[in-house]
Amino acid sequence: MKLVLTEEEQFLKDTAKSFADERSPITHFRSLRDKNDPVLWDEEVWNEMVKLGWPGILIPEEYGGSNFGITGIGVVLNECAKTLTPSPLFATGVLGAYAITNFGTDEQKQNYLPKIVSGDLTTALAIDESSHHDPKETDVTAKKEGSNFVIDGKKTFVIDGSSADLLIVLARTSGNKGDFAGLTLFLVDSNTAGIKKIKLDMADSRNYANIVFDNVEISNSNVLGDIETGGETVEDILDIGRIAIASEMLGNAEAAFDTTLDYLKQRKQFGVLIGSFQALQHRAAEMFCELELTKSSVMAAMKAAEEGSNELQRLSSLAKTMAGETLHLVSNEAIQMHGGIGVTDEYDIGFFLKRARVAEQIFGSSKFHTERYANLSGF
Repeated sequence: MKLVLTEEEQFLKDTAKSFADERSPITHFRSLRDKNDPVLWDEEVWNEMVKLGWPGILIPEEYGGSNFGITGIGVVLNECAKTLTPSPLFATGVLGAYAITNFGTDEQKQNYLPKIVSGDLTTALAIDESSHHDPKETDVTAKKEGSNFVIDGKKTFVIDGSSADLLIVLARTSGNKGDFAGLTLFLVDSNTAGIKKIKLDMADSRNYANIVFDNVEISNSNVLGDIETGGETVEDILDIGRIAIASEMLGNAEAAFDTTLDYLKQRKQFGVLIGSFQALQHRAAEMFCELELTKSSVMAAMKAAEEGSNELQRLSSLAKTMAGETLHLVSNEAIQMHGGIGVTDEYDIGFFLKRARVAEQIFGSSKFHTERYANLSGF
């Protein structure tokens, strides 16, 4: 397994960097936050991403995509994260595209994938139901009634949940809360009668929602994958999502680190640049080492996903753990080295701390994945 980018992947990374720097700098994110934008991402910027083909990176060519692989979408998310670019790319271009491509029926693929590629459809994965990530704790029910299913319950912390056109919902068709068996995935139009979206105001100023399902009736044709095997299916989808979000978190950490280094080279105390203080140099060196280790972990996970490795589950948890711990460290140190001004709204560095605290919880915290890695390793 070569932990380096191909020439094509590097070109895509460079393109994403130029796009993020020119079309979506941090000032753009700040403006969306300040005007309390309802979806907290810019439709014009999203349409430009669509023209670049990014929502179709994981989608086969027959449906209009490029089938460029998880490393391709990973490097795009990584570069966009450095300017905190908000968009539906993760929820739609990763989670939705991967789920429907790999588990959808031919009819579902024909219906949804071209719309994702064209930017006419956005998706959201509705999994969690409490403050802690654990798919097997699903209590939302989907009861069979004739040729239809009726969904009842509440999902929490749904990424892009307040704006998505299509919801991918994990519900229990049999068994009890806490059972991994008896789970099924459903594709649900977000405008279906009985659905209520409750927009959440989160520290990182991104698009999240709690979603209530009250007697929501859907057709049997809306089942994604096989009935009763949604637990295994959703873990596959989540592993790809965990790798993608780990790449994004790595980008957040790299940007916070670079911003802090620049500050150390400019800020003076007692007439001396603080970057010359050995204690701060040691702390910066530690951050650099952790970033390099995280890069290797994320790259290994992306390559494992593309090669269909049986190590995918372990490596996805490793990548998410490393990204979470490194981003936590770097965001903390960045604030400490900036001093009090680091938490003022005048400086951008505080945005990375806020993003870190939310991203660490997406699809499992470092603690969750450390335990999962140990279990998968037989400990």
